[in-house]
Amino acid sequence: MRQKIHTLVALSASLLLGTSCNDSFMDRQPHTEIGVESYFNTERDLQMYCYGLMNTPGYSYNSDQGTDDQATTDMVLIKNIMASPNPTSVTIDAGWDWERLYDINFFLANCERANVTPEVLAHYQGVARYYRAAFYMDKVKTYSDVPWYDKVLTTDDPDLYKARDKREVVVQHIFEDYEFAAQNVQTGQPKGAIDKWIVLATLARHALYEGTYRKYHPELALEATADEFLRKAADAAWQIMQEGGFSIYNTGNPYEDYYTLFNSQDLTTNPEMIQARYYENDIAENGFWAYMFGSYIPCPTKDLVQAYLMADGSYYSSQPGYQTKQFVEEFQNRDPRIYQTLAYPGWELIYTGTYATGAGIYVQELSKNFSGYHQIKGFINSKDESYYMGIDFPVIRYAEVLLTYAEAKAELGELTQDVLDETINVLRDRAGMPHLTMNPPVDPVMQAAFPGVESTLLEIRRERRVELVFEGFRFDDLMRWHAGKLLEKEPEGLYFPSLGKFDLTGDGIEDIYLIPSSEDIPAEEDKETNALGKKLAYYRTGTIDDQNATVYLTEGDHGVILTIKDMGTFEEPKFYYRPIPNHEMELNPNLGPQLFGWE
Repeated sequence: MRQKIHTLVALSASLLLGTSCNDSFMDRQPHTEIGVESYFNTERDLQMYCYGLMNTPGYSYNSDQGTDDQATTDMVLIKNIMASPNPTSVTIDAGWDWERLYDINFFLANCERANVTPEVLAHYQGVARYYRAAFYMDKVKTYSDVPWYDKVLTTDDPDLYKARDKREVVVQHIFEDYEFAAQNVQTGQPKGAIDKWIVLATLARHALYEGTYRKYHPELALEATADEFLRKAADAAWQIMQEGGFSIYNTGNPYEDYYTLFNSQDLTTNPEMIQARYYENDIAENGFWAYMFGSYIPCPTKDLVQAYLMADGSYYSSQPGYQTKQFVEEFQNRDPRIYQTLAYPGWELIYTGTYATGAGIYVQELSKNFSGYHQIKGFINSKDESYYMGIDFPVIRYAEVLLTYAEAKAELGELTQDVLDETINVLRDRAGMPHLTMNPPVDPVMQAAFPGVESTLLEIRRERRVELVFEGFRFDDLMRWHAGKLLEKEPEGLYFPSLGKFDLTGDGIEDIYLIPSSEDIPAEEDKETNALGKKLAYYRTGTIDDQNATVYLTEGDHGVILTIKDMGTFEEPKFYYRPIPNHEMELNPNLGPQLFGWE
């Protein structure tokens, strides 16, 4: 057993509330290592240790990179695997990290020393077991079978070299932890701390994942047990819906309310926040800078743009010539969430630090590997540092719980119009969109992406994509739905019918000029000026193999922008999993053999 624990109190409320530690608090405990016997004595000790375990993710603009939502040339693992001629356990070696589990089990092994009531002890045990469940769920998603440890391992413990436990064994333990936490973690916790509702929401999220994964992945041979987890997901979500007191943030402004969730300085009273990260300017800043408008990637895809419904609730694919609509037309009469997620024609960029085109009415920069679309969800469009550094970040929204409940009920064959009205249609009400009804007409584009899935469930999947986009769900969703093949499609961007001048702001005045790759871009003084007195932006256009081109179009002189030549091949079922790193297998041969064709 570990005889010393590193100082965790220094992490204290700075991790919990997003506020920095102050001297008076730091003086309450030694700043050096302290012994177990002098630490696990009071509720405060338990609380501080659990705060030290907190690893709440912040909002990230690149959470969905490498999926069909977000093109990128960054070093995304799945993209590198698909493009590699021979990925193996030697070349893929990330993720096999167990230090966090040691810290969690260390707490559970020592927390009973504290002089606290049984209810208080059970609460903190529940928090730690919640963390352990979440830790192991990430491992199961990655490797499927992993060794289960619920004790502190010493260097001479033979279990250090145990074999992997089967997925079904590990998952059983995971949900035992979650269910203990759901029964014992209390409500009414300090701002940002783990409470009962966070536990239930995460339980529902992971039960939905496991249930649908088992249903759609025959290589596991666990289809018969899928409903057990779908039921857990539905029940946990329903408990939150009935007892949690949460609601969808809706002031009646469908063109602002969704955007506001990601641009608020104070989410503490927002009824949709089950979990958030809270920040204060000059105390605990969120570290925001203009990622999305700094001429950086990743960038949204045309596939995502086409996923949004029309304002009347019809499918975008039902529009005549939808595949060749240009940028301005793409954003006409759409689900209002598209205007709160993506930069649209006529949108004004205010805060810019490095974006080449500068502030003003949005005219996107076109370049190699850029799709021509930009994300504004989560972008804080203000020059006021005291404002943007204090923006709070959502972590778990009630919207996700509603989507989980609807999907779980659909997968269980228990979906009704009442369920849709309690879930999907509450979200559509905020967006000012028509309600979803049972058995809608099939969208052929969605059907092609997910063959064999009935139409109402397809629309629930669409709603999930649109509502939760760029919040880090898309990759997991595609994996659990057995839809990895969708990652093979090369991400596309704007469509241009020809070379020449084009309006990108919607005012009818040309902003850019596409010329053949064989021509030179004129000197600045020789560039044409539009009716607004602004120089046109020139781009040399060609195919993706054309080294002289600055913008790649599928046909060279027309077509959609391509951001990458070849995404590679998604090998099923192999690429739904990762191999255990080779050096770990050498240390512990009992971990072998590798699963699903990995070497």
